[in-house]
Amino acid sequence: MTTGLSRRRLLASGGATILGMVATGAGAQSQMEQIRRERAYDDLIIFPPTDLSKVPKKFRRQIVPYEGRHWPGTIIVDTAERHLYLILENRQAIRYGVGVGRDGFRWAGLADVERKVMWPRWTPPPEMVERDPNAAKWKDGMPGGPDNPLGARALYLFQNGRDTLYRLHGTNAPQSIGKAMSSGCIRMINEDVIELYNRAPIGSRVVVLAQGL
Repeated sequence: MTTGLSRRRLLASGGATILGMVATGAGAQSQMEQIRRERAYDDLIIFPPTDLSKVPKKFRRQIVPYEGRHWPGTIIVDTAERHLYLILENRQAIRYGVGVGRDGFRWAGLADVERKVMWPRWTPPPEMVERDPNAAKWKDGMPGGPDNPLGARALYLFQNGRDTLYRLHGTNAPQSIGKAMSSGCIRMINEDVIELYNRAPIGSRVVVLAQGL
């Protein structure tokens, strides 16, 4: 069983092919579910565990085999399959479910994590402020917290030292995982983005694969 990542799509991204990613056994899955519910040691904001009934099983965190050529620590986002992979040692990867950008708001390419923020502040774009009264009240920024749409963590993506304005971030809407609903950023459930935040240092390479390649 494969993950649906095509050779053409990977080569187009400038990366190597991912082949043979499959789910591990029930024991590993149970272990990952336990990890999901643990809190980061430095997290000062308490929030309720994500209701996993709102997240289809194929988008829940799993350890999968990896037979590609990317270095451990590389983050690969497959926007078509709605999965994010963190490459590990020993030919393995952690696969997370994600939400991606809707039509007209998608982005793909190579980037680096150059900034990481716990409980980031959210400032809606001007066009959202104009059309959405709820967003308008936060035109000067919404403080981080459980109700913030950026969730528990944000990893900021840069190209050649410039902010792309795209993020890997948490969400307070777990039902959006596996869907194309965002304004281009990559959403993860809060427990998953906390783990990614803790595992991915500044400078981590991110490969975002375009849909339809």
